[in-house]
Amino acid sequence: MKFFIDTANLDEIREAQDMGILDGVTTNPSLMAKEGITGEKNILDHYKAICEIVDDNVSAEVIATDYKKMVDEGKTLAKIDDKIVVKIPIIKDGVKAISALTAEGIRTNCTLIFNAGQAILAAKAGASYVSPFLGRLDDMGSEGLVLIEQLVQIYDNYAFETEILAASIRHNMHLIQCAEAGADVATCPLKVITGLLNHPLTENGLEKFLADYNKGKN
Repeated sequence: MKFFIDTANLDEIREAQDMGILDGVTTNPSLMAKEGITGEKNILDHYKAICEIVDDNVSAEVIATDYKKMVDEGKTLAKIDDKIVVKIPIIKDGVKAISALTAEGIRTNCTLIFNAGQAILAAKAGASYVSPFLGRLDDMGSEGLVLIEQLVQIYDNYAFETEILAASIRHNMHLIQCAEAGADVATCPLKVITGLLNHPLTENGLEKFLADYNKGKN
C-alpha cells in the first residue's frame, strides 16, 4: 500500500519523507488556506515547493467546474512538475476532462467519490486514481469501508488500471482496514500514519530493555 499524506504543511511533508514511508501528497484549497496560502500564484508556487520535497504523486486540485476550464487548469498544474497529478471532481464535465487529460498523458485523481458507479465512470475515463471518501460516508451512517471493498472487486473484475486511493481516513483502524480491503493507496494526516507506531506493550518493553541495560552498567 502507498502512503500519501493529506496536507499542505511543508514541515509535515518533510517529516514523512525523512521517515522513508512517503509515496505522495494530496492537498486542496482548504488545506492551502489553513497554511495561509492563498492566491493563484502563491498556490502554484506552493505546489512546486511540495514537488521539491517528495519523489512523486502530488495531487493538485482544479478550481473550475466546466470542461474547458478544467482542462486548461489541469494543463497549467501539470506544467509545474512531472510529479503533479491533477485532481478533478466526479461531475460530468470532470469525467470529460479526465478523458482529455489522460489522452495527453497527464495523470489524474478523480475526487469526491461516494459510490461504485462514480468510480466505474472515472476508471472508464482513464483516471490514474479514484478517491473514495470513506470517513464522510461513515459520518452519514454508511459504511465507507464497504465502498473500498466494492471497488477492489470491481476493478479486479475488469482489470482497470486505476488505483483506489482511500481518502477521508480519520484514524488508525481506518488505515488498517483499507489495507486489509486491498486499497492501493491511503491518504491521511501524518498523525494517523505515525499513530501506527504506538502500542503500550512496545513502550513498556522498550522501557524495560533500557532499564535492564542501565542496571548492567552500574
